[in-house]
Amino acid sequence: MGESGAILLWLRRDFRLADHPALAAAAASGRPVIPVFVLDPVAEVWGAAPRWRLGEALAAFAAALDRIGARLVLRRGAALDTLLALIAETGATAVYWSRDLDPAAKARDTAVKAALKAAGIEARSFPGQVLFDPWTVETGQGGPYRVYTPYWKAVRGRDPGAPLPPVTALRPPATAPASEALADWRLGAAMNRGAAVVARHAQVGEAAALARLDRFLETGIDTYAERRDLPAEPGTSGLSENLAWGEISARTIWRAGQRAMDAGAAGAETFLKELVWRDFAWHLMHHFPELGSRNWRPEWDAFPWQGDSPAAERWRRGQTGVPFVDAAMRELFVTGTMHNRARMIAASYLTKHLLTDWRVGLAWFAETLIDWDPASNAMGWQWVAGSGPDASPFFRIFNPEGQAQKFDPDGRYRRRYLGIGAPGAQVFHAAAPRSWHLDPAAPPPEPLIGLAEGRERALAAYQQLKG
Repeated sequence: MGESGAILLWLRRDFRLADHPALAAAAASGRPVIPVFVLDPVAEVWGAAPRWRLGEALAAFAAALDRIGARLVLRRGAALDTLLALIAETGATAVYWSRDLDPAAKARDTAVKAALKAAGIEARSFPGQVLFDPWTVETGQGGPYRVYTPYWKAVRGRDPGAPLPPVTALRPPATAPASEALADWRLGAAMNRGAAVVARHAQVGEAAALARLDRFLETGIDTYAERRDLPAEPGTSGLSENLAWGEISARTIWRAGQRAMDAGAAGAETFLKELVWRDFAWHLMHHFPELGSRNWRPEWDAFPWQGDSPAAERWRRGQTGVPFVDAAMRELFVTGTMHNRARMIAASYLTKHLLTDWRVGLAWFAETLIDWDPASNAMGWQWVAGSGPDASPFFRIFNPEGQAQKFDPDGRYRRRYLGIGAPGAQVFHAAAPRSWHLDPAAPPPEPLIGLAEGRERALAAYQQLKG
């Protein structure tokens, strides 16, 4: 039996030392702290790219913990059973964790907390995933917000509190429990040969996240409002990847953005609005847990969505014959991310020109994004499809050619991923599954449907729904 009074710090998607309330509380207690990550059924079902990126995050955070004298314990199994086993092994009397607002994680955490308390174990959950926990932001009538702009107005002047300083030391237990080996989990196995390609673009760990923020503040925030929609330009912060894994806190970014705004940075407020958009997505998912699986607006259940199909498969492979859409899908496969403007174009094409159910696209993004965020992914797809909260009207159908002329006027983005011999195109063909049988020298495919024809078909379906 190990030393009594230890705290199990149950980590999930919160791999940082700074502004980590659960970690800070455990460290401040003076008790031994045992950081642990449990690969449980909630994480086991994540897509290929998120599982690979999880492995990278775990490796980086294990090294960070080692530098402050702590050791990350890895275990695989059901969360409650694994935590109880560790409690029996170590004599721990408490489990601390950061709240995870994903519906599956919330259900798991609720059951774990109840069982631990019933067993006489201290069980404490802490904030940290978002700026403001969803239940702390209410309309004047007391309910949840359903539209972004009023939500933004409600929180823009609210203080989320100062970020906590990084934890610099943890008291170790007398005897550290055994850990499984990260390599044995083979978290990147489903990525196959794509893992090495995506790894060139990932910026993993807290130090990389903070450096990314600093670079953006120095070189990008002034022009953010103008350049954020240009996919060929490095006009965004790229922090969605690190936010998704808790390698930096939203509060740290918020405070830095506010300082930039106070200093007169022209794009700072637009940047902060995007950060709050992420909060709004989690606000909605908390109040509507089926945001990622059901139409927010029930009348859309009658829309003639098509399920998965050969056309959707061509969309996934970047073979639609529409250059902007195909470049976007290739960017996703090469980098593990996709520019936000390109996400909107690709999503609009799938749901409107191809009349394909938004859940088909949501599932592919969940499989391939290293910045996969369940709430933002769900809200983004429903927003574009027209079925969601505060959604873009369905009849607002993005024209990929018009969008390309406006946001990629010189064609650099499209050439990067589509040009014969272009670096992005070469890498895409090197990373794509061999089963796709793609020929790098093949001419561009014929369009699946004419853009005007697809638009008219979509509008006709929409009129049928309204009727």
